[in-house]
Amino acid sequence: MDLDDDACYRALLTRDRRFDGRLFIAVTTTGVYCRPICPARIPLRKNVRFYPSAAAAQEAGFRPCLRCRPESSPDLGIWRGTSNTVSRALALIEGGALGEAGVESLADRLGVGDRQLRRLFKQHLGASPLAVAHTRRVLLAKQLIHDTRLPMSEVALAAGFGSVRRFNETFQKLYGRSPSSLRRIRGEDTSATEAGVTLKLAYRPPLDWDAILAFLARRAIPGVEAVNGRTYVRSVALDGKDGAIVVEPGAGPFLKVTIRFPRLEALPSIIARVRRVFDLAADPIAIGAHLAEDPFLAPLVASRPGLRVPGAWDGFELGVRAILGQQITVSAARRLAGALTMACGRPTRDSWALNAGLTHVFPDPVTVAESDLKKLGMPRARLEALKSFAVALVADPSLLGAGRSLDEASAGLCRLKGIGEWTAQYIAMRQLREPDAFPVGDVGLIRALADREGRRPTRAELLSRAERWKPWRAYAAAHLWASLTPATSRSSNSEASHGPRAA
Repeated sequence: MDLDDDACYRALLTRDRRFDGRLFIAVTTTGVYCRPICPARIPLRKNVRFYPSAAAAQEAGFRPCLRCRPESSPDLGIWRGTSNTVSRALALIEGGALGEAGVESLADRLGVGDRQLRRLFKQHLGASPLAVAHTRRVLLAKQLIHDTRLPMSEVALAAGFGSVRRFNETFQKLYGRSPSSLRRIRGEDTSATEAGVTLKLAYRPPLDWDAILAFLARRAIPGVEAVNGRTYVRSVALDGKDGAIVVEPGAGPFLKVTIRFPRLEALPSIIARVRRVFDLAADPIAIGAHLAEDPFLAPLVASRPGLRVPGAWDGFELGVRAILGQQITVSAARRLAGALTMACGRPTRDSWALNAGLTHVFPDPVTVAESDLKKLGMPRARLEALKSFAVALVADPSLLGAGRSLDEASAGLCRLKGIGEWTAQYIAMRQLREPDAFPVGDVGLIRALADREGRRPTRAELLSRAERWKPWRAYAAAHLWASLTPATSRSSNSEASHGPRAA
């Protein structure tokens, strides 16, 4: 990422919130790096350095500011659209890819050399992959210290440190003090398994919370997830353990997320999934500015400036929903997903989830592959497609992972029985978080253009027109779908895209 130092300093002088998460300011006289909105006295121009990421500033030897708390800044995907390899690598790092394996293993999963991967990280983030992973651990730990009452041993475990000793040594070296001395919340320590961990996940405003919540509400699988008022809840199952999450809007540009899960080391992975579901890494200002260059999309972007592309909690769950919903309505697909959950899903063991009306966890690929699904009453071809998808995931769990490019992932999915280009692109949008995924044959996209222009474009015409929307075609699709009237949306046979399949 190229930084214009003069422009960065002007942003600092005005404490411009538009740059929060986009750049970090390091002060050579104090050895501290800050957000551009830091309330501290603005340093002299000659004493500041600018970095594109917290990891870059930390790798350069600066420590996080205790006043503006860099761990609370939006985690923007500013690299998206410029380096999809970096975007996929970060998704894998969030999932713990560098917890035990090294950069070479990460590069292999991405299909690139480790030297090339380091070069891309340096170019776009100003830091190495290991530095990024280390900074994420440190900043998550610092957020847990500030925002929770977890004992320090549990903070170390939840943030991904291998031992409490390493955790203490890192903070002593970075901050010059013990982790416990940074805690501002006073009171008795509370175990995460008793009360849950509540965190604030920042985002770059605006965010159309009502739109994303309505999207999830229409597709909520009975017994697994629900929308209550302006709050989203769902059951969680990872590695044989059960829990639940609650997500609601905060008083500022952040979501308030409560996580109940017995294994604290799973916390980073759960947080990464929440960010994916609510598309918190998006930069709506930059995306909107690009799409608004098209006169046709400009009024749509202006009317929905905070529109996001909702992600998926789990790739298998999303793929199953796409197959179950083929050629039926949204509500019918939702009922069928609920029936599958009751037939194959395991009852949740989490008491809070049960009290919230969440009765089951979604079934895993092994269970679906081995179950008799004939009692669900689906057409034979759809049953075979469902089985084929489950078997494929059992054989290759990385099929829906972030290591593949958009073209590779789409081609791999299309080789499975019952999955065509539309479904593959839709999965890429919501699970793989590919910002340029585009289900070109979607009926809803064609309808949205026809409603405004009076004629339906052909598939080739739509694909040609979408060229100018790159690398944000997924967001262009979201705006086109949102432009459809409620009546049109209800009459469509598709759920997610008003297209040939419900998902």
